[in-house]
Amino acid sequence: MALEPGADVVSSDGQQVGKVEHVLADVDTDIFDGLVVDLGAGPDGLQFADSEQVGEIYERAVILKVAAAEVGQLPKPGPAPAVMEVHGSEDTEGRLQRKLHRAWDRISGNY
Repeated sequence: MALEPGADVVSSDGQQVGKVEHVLADVDTDIFDGLVVDLGAGPDGLQFADSEQVGEIYERAVILKVAAAEVGQLPKPGPAPAVMEVHGSEDTEGRLQRKLHRAWDRISGNY
């Protein structure tokens, strides 16, 4: 994947909404998980776009399947909760939560 941090992020309605902060992918298995997008509002402006929310990827830009008005509602990458309740084997971390944890680990340098 040629997409680099700093590439433009464009909404589905054609508005530039931010810059690529991190690309979450496993190069060895050729799996693209999503993007951490910097909306330009400091550390609180980071949002996670799941791979299913990413439309087209170019060398210098990515186009989301999300309208500009909805980009602010994308989940924020963040640290894992300090306390997690465990209710048995059925209470496993969901796919999106795993991706958000990976995003946070990459941002914070815990990888």
